[in-house]
Amino acid sequence: MKLWQNGAIYTNGKLTPASQEAAANSDGIKKTIAYSILQKHNTSGDDKKLKIKFDKITSHDITYVGIIQTARASGLEKFPIPYVLTNCHNSLCAVGGTINEDDHMFGLTCAQKYGGIYVPPHQAVIHQFAREMLSSCGAMILGSDSHTRYGALGTMAIGEGGGELAKQLLNKTYDVAYPGVIAVYLTGTPVAGVGPQDVALAIIKEVFDNGYVKNKVMEFIGPGVSNLSADFRIGIDVMTTETTCLSSIWRTDSKVEEWYAIHGRPDAYKELNPEEGAYYDGAIEINLDEIRPMIAMPFHPSCAYTIEEVNKNLMDILDATEKRAKVSFGDKVNFTLKNKVIDGKFYVDQGVIAGCAGGGYENICAAADILKNKDTGNGKFLLNVYPASMPVYKALMENGAFSALVDAGAIVKTAFCGPCFGAGDTPANGAFSIRHSTRNFPNREGSKIQNGQLSSVALMDARSIAATAANKGFLTPATEYDTEFSSKKYFFDKTIYEKRVYDSKGVAHPEVEIQFGPNIKDWPEQKALGDDLLVKVVSEIHDPVTTTDELIPSGETSSFRSNPLGLAEFTLSRKDPAYVGRAKAVRDMSEEVKSEIKAVVDALSKKDSALGSAASKAQTGSTIFAVKPGDGSAREQAASCQRVLGASANIANEYATKRYRSNLINWGMLPFIYKDGDKNLPFANDDYVFIPGVKKMVQDKLPSIKAYAVKKDGTVNEFELTVGDLTDDERKIILSGCLINYYRN
Repeated sequence: MKLWQNGAIYTNGKLTPASQEAAANSDGIKKTIAYSILQKHNTSGDDKKLKIKFDKITSHDITYVGIIQTARASGLEKFPIPYVLTNCHNSLCAVGGTINEDDHMFGLTCAQKYGGIYVPPHQAVIHQFAREMLSSCGAMILGSDSHTRYGALGTMAIGEGGGELAKQLLNKTYDVAYPGVIAVYLTGTPVAGVGPQDVALAIIKEVFDNGYVKNKVMEFIGPGVSNLSADFRIGIDVMTTETTCLSSIWRTDSKVEEWYAIHGRPDAYKELNPEEGAYYDGAIEINLDEIRPMIAMPFHPSCAYTIEEVNKNLMDILDATEKRAKVSFGDKVNFTLKNKVIDGKFYVDQGVIAGCAGGGYENICAAADILKNKDTGNGKFLLNVYPASMPVYKALMENGAFSALVDAGAIVKTAFCGPCFGAGDTPANGAFSIRHSTRNFPNREGSKIQNGQLSSVALMDARSIAATAANKGFLTPATEYDTEFSSKKYFFDKTIYEKRVYDSKGVAHPEVEIQFGPNIKDWPEQKALGDDLLVKVVSEIHDPVTTTDELIPSGETSSFRSNPLGLAEFTLSRKDPAYVGRAKAVRDMSEEVKSEIKAVVDALSKKDSALGSAASKAQTGSTIFAVKPGDGSAREQAASCQRVLGASANIANEYATKRYRSNLINWGMLPFIYKDGDKNLPFANDDYVFIPGVKKMVQDKLPSIKAYAVKKDGTVNEFELTVGDLTDDERKIILSGCLINYYRN
């Protein structure tokens, strides 16, 4: 794999080096697939500052209640575009009495009232339904899940926080600067036993740490594309989220045309190719012949190695993994994987093939082919398989794949995202799970470090998971088995959805009463931004990256997703359990906080009486510091939970993703940037930071602002903060206090 350090021009089906200046003079930027789709949906009239209106939007049952509640509070009368509400996240996570089914009934009645589409539990995971029923070549889809990626089917899709979907429901736009476009140029053909997850992990390994595609569009081109089935492309595409790219798009061909025909939507196909002379801001060259079975060790998809490399250098790689754990967990738990080594081989406790990444038809067929006439043994190792939709489930049932899997000892379950986010198949304490799913962040599999629990996950392709299962749990690449892959043809039965899915066909029924369960609560009121701001630092995180799963854990906590104050009680619970108490003390102005603020005012007055006077009247709130927060999920709760606990800002060296920064803004929080690293911060946890003139900074588009950190001993440190680029609407949202206030006013 090769990353280009300069731009590239697409000529005669190949890439040649080029400078950006030369490309600009030749209009090459306008000749990519991405450019044509983005501009088709751009309403601004400015091809550099985009205001996108999407064709369709989609959400699942962790997010749609909050999105609709936001839109209702802002004046929603009817869904203006198709809006699909799926139920794939908490469908099987039956904790909290009636609250899960209450949310489902809320979703159904909202689909009826406002004119949407409701997919009942167990029918499909969000992204498989979107692929099967929503995608079309040249279209754009916005989803409230970070893995909203349908580029392999010619659809540019973006995963964002709920606020961005609420904007679309209110006929507003998705505002973003025109992104860079990176060519992913494929050649060759994968060897037998290599699957889409192997290709995806190889890419993530190369581009995550260096930010090569961060907030850019990955455009897949080259002759190697035609050597991949549509299902294989989909499996690579869904994982592009883990590169931190903004979106993805692929050239389309007869295999995609066949895919749409199989799904009864031949009119959705259109051939997409870059034009001659298309300019790319960078390029990734990948020879698919060279990809080998991969494993992403804990605790990130970028911690990837070939399985052969792990087996060959086992103790060294396990040592590196344990050191990474030390960075995340410190001395909270004693994490080791070296006890999994038996006679020089690495033993795995569990395998899972599931969700939008692993639960596709071809992945499960391949796993069944490898396991045919074999067995997983009766030891600790177990294998669970979750097809991504009921149509896929039925096809696997009819073609014999399920029979092979069950004969081998696997358990087949219905469409559910639970294993991916800690609401299903949580391993035992100390256990190690291999999964064809999307993420392996700390505790995302469901263990609770605050209770002394820690299990861990590695990502692998379904094929090598099946090979490991066939080897009774000892880590094995699929290439070690001489498997005859059956390549069974897929038959899609659309009547499954016709019988069970509620589709309004865009017709609203305003007379329908929304069904509210007792756990469904309105968003708390938020105050507009004051002239000056005094915040207390209530958490200080120095991990290289802080994920949204650490900011607000998923799993069983998501059962409180419809109760903002209830869910907020879990904020940072696994990373910094003291955070909630500290934040609430500031929000509720405890006597201790009042005393601290008086001392802060006194300290500032000694430096400058005007500063002290302003601080005494300033708006108060809290903030966290994190080096690089926001990798991972698009869930807006990572920001909204902080906000309802009284947060006014985040301070970071940088933000891991656009979507997390957008979530902060949509909840009225200032996305401050401190540029001088995290080694010598001018503030620490429990210190106060005074930011005079913050409202003026936002209003007048000032590039930076002076801030004053007040230490426990009364020392005052002056330093500089910035907020980066903000659109006019984003400034108005922050000034209003949140998105709801902005649109309500």
